[in-house]
Amino acid sequence: MTQSSVPVQARWHRLSSPSAPPLRGWWAVPADRAPRAAVLVLPEVFGVNGWVRSVAERLAGEGYAALAMPIFSRTAPELDVGYDAAGLAEGRRHRDQLTADQFLADARSAIAWIQTQPGLEHRPIGCVGFCFGGHLALLAATQPEVTATCDFYGARVSTDRPGGGPPTLAVLPQIAGRLLCFCGDQDPLMPPEELAAIREALAKAGQPPLVVAPGAGHGFMCEARADFHPAAAAAGWSQMLGLFAETLEFAPP
Repeated sequence: MTQSSVPVQARWHRLSSPSAPPLRGWWAVPADRAPRAAVLVLPEVFGVNGWVRSVAERLAGEGYAALAMPIFSRTAPELDVGYDAAGLAEGRRHRDQLTADQFLADARSAIAWIQTQPGLEHRPIGCVGFCFGGHLALLAATQPEVTATCDFYGARVSTDRPGGGPPTLAVLPQIAGRLLCFCGDQDPLMPPEELAAIREALAKAGQPPLVVAPGAGHGFMCEARADFHPAAAAAGWSQMLGLFAETLEFAPP
């Protein structure tokens, strides 16, 4: 990833909550200035690994506070596996045990903690998720504190919801903030019928249209994955930062 001139401090931080398990998240902040705003980072099924931590650090390098939170707090709270077949199988095993209610309880805990940090008290929050984290980002976006969300290649949103129930795409009318959804036109996990359903739901909800990156496959944002696509990744980062700048920075506390 490209480096910013803003120095960064990052460390593990354990969040406690009376209504959810403790969350061990990666907290990254600008080292020499107050944060512009805060962003919740939702990982792929591979856990809060080195790449996901680097996402939080890159956001901090842009002046944001960023918390990369675990999404499997009950079954694998410290999951950190590689981008190989064994890592994928392990991540999917935990994915299939997660429910939407469990995730939302954890997300609320993370949001509440972020909003107690100096300079971030009661301020709106951004959210970005990748792969299964992108799927979960649609659920996080229903929270009133989240005013800007980026879902990168969140597959199966038109057919599934963690733990069962109506597909996650059905929550779009509950999202009051801005939402950007991204995928590559070569993504085998997002077939034409999925893309059509996402486009239709975004249009009905009054959200911007689906952003489809030409020539990009699944995981195109991640340098550690075989599908990394530099041009699509650069465009995705630019659009994400543009959204956060428009919706988060000048919102009143």
